[in-house]
Amino acid sequence: MTIDDALDFVRSNGHAVLATRRRTGDAQQSPVLVVADDAGRLLISTRETAVKTRNVRRHPRASVCVLSGRFFGPWVQLTGTVEVVSLPHAMDLLVEYYRRAAGEHDDWDEYRAAMRRERRCVLVLTPEEAGPSVSG
Repeated sequence: MTIDDALDFVRSNGHAVLATRRRTGDAQQSPVLVVADDAGRLLISTRETAVKTRNVRRHPRASVCVLSGRFFGPWVQLTGTVEVVSLPHAMDLLVEYYRRAAGEHDDWDEYRAAMRRERRCVLVLTPEEAGPSVSG
């Protein structure tokens, strides 16, 4: 599977499990909603205080397994480097994330205030690998 094929899949399927690395090296997994932007990156909204955020600040690499609506249906995995974009720089990305995930918001001022109040940030994953590439 190519990265472009996997990104196309993400654009139609946003439910995913993000795997980051704990301080011990073990995997920490979190259910997330992921979107793909026009630059071929994956965007995930989270909080500054989330474990996944601390994990990628320490080890800026992660994998995301994106699932279709059927549990045993199609899926893709993308792995790559991750950048944490914090407020105030994250606001445009948070708006883009919302638009790609849910469309237009009824009150963008309210949305922006909620993002500041919740101390939201965006994990930006730049895919370097995509799969599955083999079946077994």
